[in-house]
Amino acid sequence: MKIVVLGAGAVGLTIAAKLSCIADVHAVARMRHADAVQERGFLMTGIWGEGTYRFSCSEDLPDAWQDADYYIITAKSTGTEAICRQFADAIRGREVVSLQNGIGNEEIIARFTDRVIGGMIITGFEWRGDASVHVSVEAAPMKLGRFPFGMDDAVEGLAALMREAGIRAEATDGIRTDIWGKTLYNCALNPLGALMNVPYGALTDPHAWAIITAVVQEAFHVAEAEGVTLPGETAEAYLEHLRTTQLPATAAHHSSMLQDIAGGRKTEIDFLNGAVAKIAERHGIDAPYNACIAGLIRFREQL
Repeated sequence: MKIVVLGAGAVGLTIAAKLSCIADVHAVARMRHADAVQERGFLMTGIWGEGTYRFSCSEDLPDAWQDADYYIITAKSTGTEAICRQFADAIRGREVVSLQNGIGNEEIIARFTDRVIGGMIITGFEWRGDASVHVSVEAAPMKLGRFPFGMDDAVEGLAALMREAGIRAEATDGIRTDIWGKTLYNCALNPLGALMNVPYGALTDPHAWAIITAVVQEAFHVAEAEGVTLPGETAEAYLEHLRTTQLPATAAHHSSMLQDIAGGRKTEIDFLNGAVAKIAERHGIDAPYNACIAGLIRFREQL
């Protein structure tokens, strides 16, 4: 089994490391990380285990890897189209998996291959140096499914590979629901955590929670118009699940968007609250809280 991870940052390198124990893996990563992997291996700590992993890693895709069984894209959503264009010849007709944040990645990938597998992962990955990552929290198993819906052997096979590698993973025939569910989680917590510079646990404060409530309620209206089923029968039921189950599991986690802003990088806001606001506009629905938060993050990006 040959697996290629494209756009391998903290998420991609960690998954590549785990999969390298049971499959042939090549990761396409930034040069400093690729050099570190080749020189002393990838270092992992945290809840997924601790150790040093060695696998093929470079800034490019060698010819010998272009017949991979699965291509897994783990880049930030802002880089999805560029990656698909760069590796268009390799991924055409291949199984391509999105393990990314937000709404819209699978639709972009589908322009380059007709074999798209959607993925959802709610796990905290924190850089501890070049090619060194700490896995801090995990709110749910990874979900994998044929996009936009369905199940087949390729999906079930990939989920089995993840489990064999020690990653909790489940195959589903309704991956679009899971992707929107994670997007809902990110829309509620990620930008507010970034704007307020606090860990997720602090967002249970009544003032912050009132904003989260409005963001979630708007997203439920938009999802209904889009024909997407969200986790929980109602916004109120989801908010209770978020408050009592998901948020406590990631209470100490700092928003990845905060890290992007601090590092002067473009965030994924256009694939999160920005995407909700855009879809709402298409359906003639008001989503002022999501639009406002997206605007505030775009403002922070420019400072």
